[in-house]
Order: sequence, then structure tokens, then C-alpha cells
Amino acid sequence: MSKNGPIALLFNALVIAFMMAPLVIVCVVAFTPGNTLSIPTTQFSLRWFKAVFAHSDFVQSFKNSLWLAFLSATLATAIAVPAGLAIARHSFPGRNFLNGLFLSPLIIPHLVLGVALLRTFSLIGATGSFFWLALAHVVIITPYALRLVLASVEGSDRSAEQAALSLGASQATVFRRITLPMILPGVTGGWLLAFINSFDEVTMSIFVTAPSTVTLPVRMYMYATESIDPLMAAVSALMVALTAVAMLVLDRVYGLDKILVGHK
Repeated sequence: MSKNGPIALLFNALVIAFMMAPLVIVCVVAFTPGNTLSIPTTQFSLRWFKAVFAHSDFVQSFKNSLWLAFLSATLATAIAVPAGLAIARHSFPGRNFLNGLFLSPLIIPHLVLGVALLRTFSLIGATGSFFWLALAHVVIITPYALRLVLASVEGSDRSAEQAALSLGASQATVFRRITLPMILPGVTGGWLLAFINSFDEVTMSIFVTAPSTVTLPVRMYMYATESIDPLMAAVSALMVALTAVAMLVLDRVYGLDKILVGHK
């Protein structure tokens, strides 16, 4: 180990501790038996987790967020796969512009997108529609799916595809039986990343949700404007657990290291 090794390890440990501390504190606070946001020292209770499931608005908002995230992530991935294949494997006029267009939501503040989409939906009479809300989420989560699909496509070996084509297989057959299985880790990782970002989205959703389509993050924001109690910590802990389980499953099935580098 070099002389700077211990310093680098200490620095990394401090960064990880700084990033994880808020999540750990929120999860611990969720088990308090009291009525205030305090860390339990002698007693732990599931009181506030029971209160979450007994709160009909939170339960319905969770269902809305789950269905919305599933639908929007699926649509975003359906867009990202052909777009990623076209951008990574073909040269055509406007290729860089198309790539930049798909990734542009990453640099546009969600507040601006929310205001713009609210005005657009008002003009076309689409306010309050769950489908249009899903399309709004597709706009902001497609870049996450596209980046992982691109990485997977660029890291794949095309020799098997070329061999299949030379033996008479159709483009559709090659895609279904060779291309898609090769890039599946990136596609799955992109879908999950899109799902998580859609599920957690709040800034833009505040502008385009209706009373019947309120998502869980928006419900939490609305609740926090009226009352701050451990119920919010319990909901946050459940969201952290859901995200952690999703990432663990993905890691067990495909391996996060393979997904991030784009190799099967």
C-alpha cells in the first residue's frame, strides 16, 4: 500500500459516512415511540409504520407511485432501446443532436419542466390524466435508461449478430435472440434506475398531479407542510428499504458492476 493509501481510505470512509448518515438517522427515527422526531434511546416501536398503513391517503398514493413508476419506466425503456441502438451503431445526420435531445432533461431544472408541462397540459385539456402524468415522467427518466442502454450496446460484441445474419436470420430474430439478451443487463438496469427516479420524483409532479393521481412523494410534501412527526420518517424508511431491495435483487440477478460497465 502506498503512503497515501490510508489517507485515501479515510477520505472515502468519511464521504460514505457523510452520505449515509442522513438515511441512517431517518431510519432510526422511524422506530421512535414518541410524537416527535427524536432518536429512540431505550425503546423502539413499530407505531409509526402501523400508522402509515392505516393512513388511507398514503396507501393510495403509494399505489399511484408504484403503478406510475412501472408504466413510465417501461415506456422510457421502450424508447431507450431503439434510440440507444441507433445512436451507438449508426451514423446519420442529427445523431449528436438526437443524443443531446434525449439527455437534455438532465440539465433542465424539474421546476421549469413542471411549469412548462402544466401549461401544455392545460392547453390540450390533459390535466388530471394519469396517462399524461406518466408521459411527463417519461420525459425526465428516459435519460437514465438511455445511458445504461448505450453503455451496454457499446460494450457488446457484434460478431454473433453478424454470424446470425450471414446464416440467413432476419433482423427481428437477431434482435430477439441475440442482441436483446446481450444488452439485457443494461436494459434491466436502465429500467430499474428509471423506476426509482420516477417513484422518487416530487418537484415536477407537484405541478402536474391531480387529487386523484397524487404520488407518494407529493403526498409526503403536502403532509410535511402541515405536520412534522415520525410518520414522515417511517414513510421515508419504507422508501429507502424498497430502493435497497430493488438494487439488491438487480445485483443478485445481473451484478451491478456488469450493468455499469455495459458488459453481460
